[in-house]
Amino acid sequence: KNDEALIDSLFLPSEESITGSRIFNVNILKYSYKIEKNNANKKKRKLETVEVLVYPDTTVWVSDFTNIYNEPMTNMYFWYEAFDDYPVVGVTWSQAKAYCDWKTKELNKRISKLSKRKRRRWLKKGNTFPVQPFKLPTSEQWEYAARGGKRADYPWGNGSMFNEKDNLLANFKPRSGNYTVDGAMYTTKVKSYPPNDFELYDMAGNVAEWTEDSYDISSSYFGTSLNSSSDEERGSLKEVRGGSWKDVKKYLKVWEVDYEYKDTARSYIGFRTVQASPQIKRKK
Repeated sequence: KNDEALIDSLFLPSEESITGSRIFNVNILKYSYKIEKNNANKKKRKLETVEVLVYPDTTVWVSDFTNIYNEPMTNMYFWYEAFDDYPVVGVTWSQAKAYCDWKTKELNKRISKLSKRKRRRWLKKGNTFPVQPFKLPTSEQWEYAARGGKRADYPWGNGSMFNEKDNLLANFKPRSGNYTVDGAMYTTKVKSYPPNDFELYDMAGNVAEWTEDSYDISSSYFGTSLNSSSDEERGSLKEVRGGSWKDVKKYLKVWEVDYEYKDTARSYIGFRTVQASPQIKRKK
């Protein structure tokens, strides 16, 4: 009986399940890690423990669009294998930061288990051990990557949103009120559109992306569809870049800055990580 009660505690009650079926309670899956706490005394290093939910908010497809029938996306996006290569959504800034910490530790763990010969190969490729930590890009780093070496409005350059084959160059909302002109109702599989000159995909459209930087709301105002909340008590604001599948082309520009509250999850915001390039010792 005790075992049955324990197993039952791992699942949501049927009345709390969106589908009405037995669903695992993802709210019990949490990740804890330590970060350096801001303090005036720089000589004393203080750490604080941060705890975040591991699993994305699977309800974003219905909570973001209450008047649209998005239940199929809620039921399939996060666990149906057809969506394995689609961008993650429903992740807060805090969860994205926690993933960076986990990814760094996980890679170090794997390398530590390698044989000496394999580890030497790893180091000869210019890698380090421990590895350079994974992070969210700063807003400046994100824009540099999005430009791909170009001084242009979009990752592919200026001008048309179409290539020579008359295909759109990103997943966005080409016409007001019409999400399907580009052949995609929601997100699309990663690498569905051409990369920029840095071989980076989806630097415009598909999903907008969290950056490391905080956004100062007093500096300027951007009245985009991402700014759906004005509740200051929900947490500090973080810069979001790149535009998404639900935005018009203006918000796909590489220099356009948007924002969202760091503890808010959306069906149109994801993230990518960056890692410092290690110093490679060259032979004289």
